[in-house]
This record gives sequence, C-alpha cells and structure tokens, in this order.
Amino acid sequence: MTITTDIRGNSKVAIVNDLNVIIENVQEALDLMATVNYQYGCHKILIHKEALTEEFFDLKTGLAGEILQKYTNYGIKIAIIGDFSIYNNKSLKDFMYESNKGNNVFFLENEDKALETLHSK
Repeated sequence: MTITTDIRGNSKVAIVNDLNVIIENVQEALDLMATVNYQYGCHKILIHKEALTEEFFDLKTGLAGEILQKYTNYGIKIAIIGDFSIYNNKSLKDFMYESNKGNNVFFLENEDKALETLHSK
C-alpha cells in the first residue's frame, strides 16, 4: 500500500494511492484507519473507489454503512474518489448525496476536489 500526505496549514490528509482492492471487509478498513493515524498522524483519508470492494457500493450488504459509521465514530474523515456514474442504484446515489452534505464522508470525482473538501473540514 502506498500512502502519501498532503499538508495545508494545520490540516493533514493521507492519500491512499492504490488502485487495487485493499478494503474487502470492516477489519481491513480499521487497519487502514490505524495505519493512517499512527504512522502518518492523519485523521483524514483520501482513497480511490477502486481500492474498495464492489460490495461496498451494494448497500444491501451493509458494508459501507458499517465501515463509514466506524470511521465517523473514531473521528476520521474520508473522501472516496472516482467515477460513480456507473452506479444506477437510486439508494446508493441518495446515500452519496446525503453523505456529501455532511462533514465526515464524501464521494467526489477527483483528488483536487477531495483535498479541497477534506482540508476545509
């Protein structure tokens, strides 16, 4: 796994640069959170959607809700970037829309927008 950091003022974002699936379950998501927190001192994560198992985007599995709730509980902000237009599920689109209105979880189209959003939160 390749992680870099982007620092702007007092804000620090860990950028997970992998395009291969690295999160297939809750434990792997927690491991990433711990790595980013302890090794990089970050409470904000930017990750590509390709690094998440496709099950994450099937809300019926509950995986997205469980992972994102844990991140929120631990005070970790996360931006997931990629092309989400491939998903035609209304529930998923509503979930992403509502998440983007909050302060902890964001589904955005590119790294620049994600960094801008995370650094402003």
